Amino acid sequence: MTERVVLAYSGGLDTSVAIPYLADRTGAEVIAVSVDVGQGGEDMSAIRQRALDCGAVESELVDAREEFASDFCLPALRANALYMDRYPLVSALSRPLIVKNLVAAAARHGGTIVSHGCTGKGNDQVRFEVGIGSLAPHLKVVAPARDYAWTRDKAIAYAQEKGLPIDVTHKSPYSIDQNLWGRAVETGFLEDIWNGPIEDLYAYTSDPSAPRDPDEVVITFAEGVPVAIDGETFTPYQAIVELNRRAGAQGVGRLDMVEDRLVGIKSREVYEAPGAIALLTAHQELENVTVERDLARFKRGVDQRWGELVYDGLWFSPLKKALDIFIDEAQRHVSGEIRLTLHGGRAVVTGRRSEASLYDFGLATYDEGDMFDQSLARGFVDLWGLPSRSSRPRSSAVCTSSSSTVGRNSPDAHAASRSSSAASIRPSSAESSSPAPARTRACARDAARS
Repeated sequence: MTERVVLAYSGGLDTSVAIPYLADRTGAEVIAVSVDVGQGGEDMSAIRQRALDCGAVESELVDAREEFASDFCLPALRANALYMDRYPLVSALSRPLIVKNLVAAAARHGGTIVSHGCTGKGNDQVRFEVGIGSLAPHLKVVAPARDYAWTRDKAIAYAQEKGLPIDVTHKSPYSIDQNLWGRAVETGFLEDIWNGPIEDLYAYTSDPSAPRDPDEVVITFAEGVPVAIDGETFTPYQAIVELNRRAGAQGVGRLDMVEDRLVGIKSREVYEAPGAIALLTAHQELENVTVERDLARFKRGVDQRWGELVYDGLWFSPLKKALDIFIDEAQRHVSGEIRLTLHGGRAVVTGRRSEASLYDFGLATYDEGDMFDQSLARGFVDLWGLPSRSSRPRSSAVCTSSSSTVGRNSPDAHAASRSSSAASIRPSSAESSSPAPARTRACARDAARS
């Protein structure tokens, strides 16, 4: 029986060439699977037909836009997921959804091999293959660009040799990946990290320096999920699309950063994520209003780890699933409204309200109506500082012990010993002027303060 390869198909040069190449190299039939995660651009039906024209025996289109928004973007939002505190996981979020559909297609079509177009230098090879291994460890993986040392020049020559129906004359200087949550641009002149990005790089955002009126928007959340904008009900997908449009028009969400790739190299990336940045800004502020302090502190560590796991391709890992459960519980009261002003490339919070708010005006105000009993503060401060005060006698004892030890080893004590020996060696000037040990200096400072 002929083997079948399920290929993650984008419609571009590399994956179009992969169809006949994989068939020639492995003798297998190729099933092309294209997943719509809101990337826009070329019509998906044209992409499907191109796969067939390049030799695929089957070509599937999967409209996963709503699923991507609700099952992948929203968990990232509720986790405030920003890799290295900046990158909102644009590409990293789409990969596990694509993997899920590749594995499902392999099951439907009897596929035994899964293929992708990633190189050996990027993160996506890890995300695809670790994900596939988690869901279907029996499947083999082939990556032509990595496994067969495939280059762009070789791909162009192969496409021309085979007469493939794809334009190989236009060569973009950039590598671009985009979806509903944002857009990533790399390579080309950006590889010199001193070069500034130019306006031609951007597609999701307008020039933030251009004069325009601010845009005020009110986002309503229910348990950490955006459910309405300016009072109008939206699905998660619709909310992201709307904020991509409105925040993008104000230049919100541009990022230019050098990031740490999983494979160990640093890479310069330019991102656009207008809707994601607007939503993350609003969600973080609503958490400030509704989440208790200790839970909020702990969740910040969980959020960071969640983002790292997803960036590193561990979407299906046990730890990530466990963190999802924690985050679900932490979002129980994250409901309310946040008002943002979108302008000049920034999303600025200007108002917040929630029935679950932990902000109490009577406790917070310094004016008339203050309900905070300040007479209780002295006792609180005394108890809060008790561990520090309790440790002070121990610190003093250590200093006393240190002083005794230093006394026994002082220059004068050693001088007496040296003078009794005819073979004594005079210490060097460096030795005689050497500073006291750090602990001795610290004790001296403590004594001076007291």
